Amino acid sequence: MTTARSILFVPGSRPDRYEKAAASAADLVVVDLEDAVGPDDKTTARASAFAWPGLPAAALRINAPGTDWYEADLAALTAAHASNRAPTAVLLPKADANTTEVTAASLPPGTALLPLIESARGIRDADATADCEGVVRLVFGSVDYAHDIAATPRPPAEDELLHARSTLVNASRAAGLAAPVDGVTLALDDEELTEREARRSRDLGFGGKLALHPRQLPGIHRAFLPTEAELAWARRALEAARTSNGGAIRLDGEIMDLPRLHQARRILAQADPPS
Repeated sequence: MTTARSILFVPGSRPDRYEKAAASAADLVVVDLEDAVGPDDKTTARASAFAWPGLPAAALRINAPGTDWYEADLAALTAAHASNRAPTAVLLPKADANTTEVTAASLPPGTALLPLIESARGIRDADATADCEGVVRLVFGSVDYAHDIAATPRPPAEDELLHARSTLVNASRAAGLAAPVDGVTLALDDEELTEREARRSRDLGFGGKLALHPRQLPGIHRAFLPTEAELAWARRALEAARTSNGGAIRLDGEIMDLPRLHQARRILAQADPPS
């Protein structure tokens, strides 16, 4: 899950879609017990999720702390762990440092925790949240965050949320976590927009993006692969370094220092998608 470029939500109340989601190209599937499930369907959705044989290979978004369903979700996770049926990871909505720490202490041992940062408090606590035990990756809930701060993001750049995104990238790097996962693209049928937003996420330092529908996956995957121009530059940079005999390296009128060479190696490494 630390290398997942695409994380696809499937409503917990739609068990008929579980296998379809698992058979998609998504790097990680999340059965959603929170936003995608109405109050009257929470109990049934939870039962369906934990009855699914594919859950141990998927992740689960539980309900937020303080809701009527949070404790029951945790209890179901503990019971599933005892019978080796627990999900591979848990997404915690409305996460901040305190709720992340409390939830991590309540999860079964070895459960990977992905805090979903979607509030001003969550962004404020990003460094502390990233340092919490059990946290493996931060996830940006961009839609809820924009609502919380009364912002109006304008795709595809969404510069209104730039501070929040950069905060999560920096917090992840400082804590030694994998690059964070960016929020969803709401336009389900605009593959070009999805890819443009995902490429901007990559340019900012994100390592993946949330998806609401399988048709968004190809654009996300393309965006997190280097372009042909980037690959060509990286190959030429490393070839120039190889033939420099330890001297100064000049490429396209620019001095190539160690950070640029590291960038070239990273680009080439990104050419192979995660298995």
